[in-house]
Amino acid sequence: MDNVLIVVDDLEAVIAFFVELGMELEGKGPLEGDWAERVIGLEDVRQDVAMLRIPDGPGRVELAKFHRPRAIQPEPKDAPANTLGIRRIMFAVDDIEDVIARLRAHGAELVGELEQYEDLYRLCYVRGPEGIIVGLAEQLT
Repeated sequence: MDNVLIVVDDLEAVIAFFVELGMELEGKGPLEGDWAERVIGLEDVRQDVAMLRIPDGPGRVELAKFHRPRAIQPEPKDAPANTLGIRRIMFAVDDIEDVIARLRAHGAELVGELEQYEDLYRLCYVRGPEGIIVGLAEQLT
């Protein structure tokens, strides 16, 4: 897998959230033109994109803010975990409580509770800016 795309409204807030999570901003800038329109199947496209990468990892998250055409709001805004489609991205962390505290400074809230799965993991879901849900997993053994 190369990357996952998340369409956002507040690009800077979401970048800050993922940087706080430990990702590195690889680059950002405008994206428009006939080739982009043909690839994504929309006309008159103008967007700003940012690419964040996992340090020393293979995965990346691409963020896109559409200026034209305007992004469409999902319903409901804060969709529950059983909503069809991609619901979360899971990240491995070293200190889950520290990460939760740092993400709370960016407006994040726990979706449910911080739980332990056997003697293997501590896990939780966190809802951040734009309603984005990330899973956090701290391996115990």
